[in-house]
Amino acid sequence: MSKPSISIRVQDHRFYGRRLPIRALCQKAIEVAWLYQGVAEISVVLTDNVTVHALNRQYRGVDRPTNVLSFENSLKPPKGIPWAAGDIIIAYETVRDEASAQKKTFAAHLTHLLIHGALHLQGYDHLTDSQAEEMESLERDMMHRLGYANPYSEKEG
Repeated sequence: MSKPSISIRVQDHRFYGRRLPIRALCQKAIEVAWLYQGVAEISVVLTDNVTVHALNRQYRGVDRPTNVLSFENSLKPPKGIPWAAGDIIIAYETVRDEASAQKKTFAAHLTHLLIHGALHLQGYDHLTDSQAEEMESLERDMMHRLGYANPYSEKEG
């Protein structure tokens, strides 16, 4: 399986204030989550609630920030030709606040959201119970492979 080419843009420098290897964390999470058997290009934007709120309102009609947005490019070229899979956009404040409320580390929650976003780029969704179970099962497995606890448990172990 080919590893994806990942462009990481850190717009909100508070991500660096966590003293985490942010770029390496993003790279590893996306690579583990990337199930597509071809060459792909993925853009990750680490930004703030204001930016995510505006995008969520404009593209989803939801007038509030959210933790992660994925914009999938549904046009897939023939095998072997690089595919611009799409964009994953994550809001710092929401990740920070959710991690704190769920008693999880910032790194664990950010990793989970990167995996979640990458699965959306691959066409996975959670609109029905069966879709949610399939996607959550993949997320649990991928988080485990990266050494993290089940992201859906009450408290990180």
